[in-house]
Amino acid sequence: MIETRDLLHRYGDAVALDGVSLSLPDGEFVVLAGANGSGKTTLVRQFNGLLTPDAGEVLVDGTPVGDDLVAARTAVGMTFQESRDGFVAATVGADVAFGPENLGLPREAVDRRVESALAAVGMGGREDARVDELSGGERSRVAIAGALAMEPTHLVLDEPFAGLDAPARDRVLARLRDLNREGTGVVVVTHDLRGLGSLADRVVVLDGGRVAVDAPPAAAFEALGGLPVRAPGAGESG
Repeated sequence: MIETRDLLHRYGDAVALDGVSLSLPDGEFVVLAGANGSGKTTLVRQFNGLLTPDAGEVLVDGTPVGDDLVAARTAVGMTFQESRDGFVAATVGADVAFGPENLGLPREAVDRRVESALAAVGMGGREDARVDELSGGERSRVAIAGALAMEPTHLVLDEPFAGLDAPARDRVLARLRDLNREGTGVVVVTHDLRGLGSLADRVVVLDGGRVAVDAPPAAAFEALGGLPVRAPGAGESG
C-alpha cells in the first residue's frame, strides 16, 4: 500500500502539489494522468523518497518513506520518463543487476532475478547487449526489467510509451497486463490514456497539482471534460 497524506511540494514559489491525498492498494492498476506540469512526476517521485514533500507525508506499507528509504525503494520499483536517465551500466545484464546487487544479495540470487526480469519483458538472453545500441522500445523494456529485478510490490512507470511506435507500445501494455495479473501493483504515469482503459482499475487525473478526477476508467473518461488529457476516442477501446 502506498499512501500520500496532504502532500504539498513547491519549486521555489511554484506549487507543484497542493494537498494530494491518495491510497494505492497492493495489486491495483492505476493510471495517473494529467498534462505536462500537472504534478504527476513530482507526485510519484515522493513514493520512494526521490523527492520529499514540503508538507504532508508518504507511507509505504504503513511506514513513512523517510524512516526506511531502503524498504520504500525495494517495495516501489520505478522507471523514468527518459529511460536512459535510469541506466547505470553499459550492458543490459549489468544494468538490471545493479539494484539487487545493492541490496547485498548473493550472486546466485542476483543472477536469478536478472534472468527472471529479462524474461518477463521479452529480453531473455540479451544480458551482454550494449544499452546504447538498443532501440527505444528495448530500452523501455530493460528499464522495466531493472525495476522488476527488485521484486517490488508496486511498479511505477513514468511515461513508459514516450517515443515508442505502436507495436512496441502494445508489447509494453501486454507485459504490464501480465505483471498486474500476477499480483504486481502498477502505476502508469501518462498524458495519453489510449489502450489503458481495459487494463486500469482506476484513473487519477491531476490538474494544477490537485486531484481533479479519481474514478474507474469509464467514469473517469466521462469526467475529463476540458482537462488536457488524451482519452480514448470513438472506436478506441481504451
